[in-house]
Amino acid sequence: MARKPSGTRFLPRTAPVVDDGPVTVLVAAASRHGATQEIAESIGRTLTSTGVQAEVRKIDEVDDLARYEAFVIGSAVYMGSWLESARDFVEKHGDELAERPTWLFSSGPIGEPPRPEAEHAVQVDELRGKTNARDHSLFAGKLDKGRLGFGERALVLAFRAAEGDFRDWAEIEAWTREIAEALRP
Repeated sequence: MARKPSGTRFLPRTAPVVDDGPVTVLVAAASRHGATQEIAESIGRTLTSTGVQAEVRKIDEVDDLARYEAFVIGSAVYMGSWLESARDFVEKHGDELAERPTWLFSSGPIGEPPRPEAEHAVQVDELRGKTNARDHSLFAGKLDKGRLGFGERALVLAFRAAEGDFRDWAEIEAWTREIAEALRP
């Protein structure tokens, strides 16, 4: 397993901290039906495979950020917005996230081609500003009508949303490898 050289950890953008251990990244996501959490788990596996320690958690299970040195935060997107639990997390922890390397991802567009189109799929400017995120990536999502509640099924029917798994695992892995590379000194 690759290991960062002893001496520095990548903490705030402004000043490294002397330490001998590898960077620990929190990968946390808000997911209504599990598909976005599966993306978070994939991100965690890829980071780990590159020698970056990663801990994958559901966003509503995270209270303390002190032990993490970097963050990958994501949410499913519904009606152009992150889930409330993810928005609340960013509101509560935004200052801490802004002090350390942070990346954001969203999961939502479905179909071939993905709908809605990327520029209309999610509004993240405020989230990026609050977290000082280095990047935001929008990944296609997954729709399993069998996992939806009545109201969600009605919306899917009204919008004629395509059922299926449209996530591009190679794209997710490539983006994650860019994060791992950015965390190397």
